[in-house]
Amino acid sequence: MDRPNEPGDTAEVACAPLPLSVQAGPMNHAIVRVARLHRMLAAQLLRRVGLHPAQELVMMQLWDYGPQRQVDLVRMLGSDAATMTRTVKRLEHAGFVRRKPSPTDKRATIIEATPASQAVRRQIEDIWAELETATAAGLTPDQQAEALKALQQIENSLARAAFSGPHQDCRPDGP
Repeated sequence: MDRPNEPGDTAEVACAPLPLSVQAGPMNHAIVRVARLHRMLAAQLLRRVGLHPAQELVMMQLWDYGPQRQVDLVRMLGSDAATMTRTVKRLEHAGFVRRKPSPTDKRATIIEATPASQAVRRQIEDIWAELETATAAGLTPDQQAEALKALQQIENSLARAAFSGPHQDCRPDGP
């Protein structure tokens, strides 16, 4: 049975007018709203396989590139050490990864996907396809390409500002 919309429902919040306090930064506000809704939908979809947002990114990295040092996962996924440690512990507890000492560096830990994780790989790929479809709904292929280009430019601008120094763009194809 459908229930009436209540104050604070997602649809109402997503379409709410811009608060006066953020009028100086409408793009910032839009990015925050879009990121929040994207993460909320990702969480709903990933719940099917018992994962939380960002855990699937660790799994994808391990499936695509094989066992890696935890510090490399931190660097590749733009995480921090504490968050990655918690993520790996949760994935290990779920049986999707195992940790082992590095054979060449006693300080490093190698993270590898378990055979059990392969059982959810296709489901996670399907979830990402579903999330992509929902994200791009209503956009033509040209609009999707334009949106990707704009997002890459925004990411590069933010990366330059965050690192406040010369560095390469975040994407190999640049702005």
